[in-house]
Amino acid sequence: MAWDPEAPYNDLPQLPPPIDLESRRVLKATVTARAAVAALDQAALLLPNPWVLLNAASLLEAQASSEIENVVTTADALFKFAQDEEAGDQATKEALRYRTALLQGVQLLRKRPLAFGATERICTQLKGSEMSVRKLAGTRIANPDTGAIIYSPPEGEGLIKDKLGNWEAFVHAEHGLDPLVRMAVAHYQFEAIHPFHDGNGRTGRIINILMLIEAGLIAEPILYLSRFIIRHKSDYYRLLLGVTAEGAWEPWIMYMLNAVEQTAKSTVAKIGAIRKTQEQIHQEARAASLGGRNADFLSMLFEQPYCRIGNVMERCGVSRPTATGWLNQLAKADVIGRHKLGRELLFVNHRFLDVLTRDELVNPPQVDEPSLF
Repeated sequence: MAWDPEAPYNDLPQLPPPIDLESRRVLKATVTARAAVAALDQAALLLPNPWVLLNAASLLEAQASSEIENVVTTADALFKFAQDEEAGDQATKEALRYRTALLQGVQLLRKRPLAFGATERICTQLKGSEMSVRKLAGTRIANPDTGAIIYSPPEGEGLIKDKLGNWEAFVHAEHGLDPLVRMAVAHYQFEAIHPFHDGNGRTGRIINILMLIEAGLIAEPILYLSRFIIRHKSDYYRLLLGVTAEGAWEPWIMYMLNAVEQTAKSTVAKIGAIRKTQEQIHQEARAASLGGRNADFLSMLFEQPYCRIGNVMERCGVSRPTATGWLNQLAKADVIGRHKLGRELLFVNHRFLDVLTRDELVNPPQVDEPSLF
């Protein structure tokens, strides 16, 4: 029976698909993507304080992944309210919950292998309400511009759980596929199953990160694909649909491999820019303030671009006058800036924030064009 976008796709095939997923082109792309990921993993070790990258990257991923689902906030707002998930507007709160869900997923993975139960907890955290397998019929995915139905996921709690069981088995099976290819295939299948009534895309993108960690390709959650997907959003959805409508696996896998390679290279460049900015600001801070001789104080300036007086007091074990003096001295020397937020005074590491939010490397995706439309 031909696939019908308006009918529940209860015949969604099981994994793995009965084709060669690792064509010559895919294998070639896999080699270059793996090399880029390995370089990223090594570059991250050069950072004196890995939390500088982990904290910032998770917030930027939260922003980008949420934006894919039209939950739009700014990086500035996320960093500003990073220490208080309930502050800021609704979009900022939702994006910050994504960051918490991501880090919770990493902690769950440290304890046990990736399973669907973990995805339920992740989705529950990012949505702020209990999430479980869809039980009601009628879920349809429409083109946001035209309103036309473009996909209808499987229906029936039992059927969805059966397909999730197959998905989970594929994630851990000894089938010889490269972990990057396995991630691409598993991501399509999870999105096609669409197990929750909301939050599937964001949950699926967190799963991508967890699969890379579980496979040992990265030690920490530092490779995030959502910014690449934002730049090439139409390709992302078109190629997903291409697998459903035509079984066009190779273009989809090539897209994901290119996303991994370009994102890894971009992040390596960003690590280099962070280290250079750290060296410059540390030197200026030492010349401007006694606080510049305090290692904890210098570290904190890069763990979070927005800093409060209370943060310095707690982290460095100093009095309020001392913390205030250190921050004001750096602000007076234009090492950092001051920002008033209501009745609270924030100190902003603008140069670090600029490094975090700029694009270090942007290349177009190199994928085939399936004859879908």
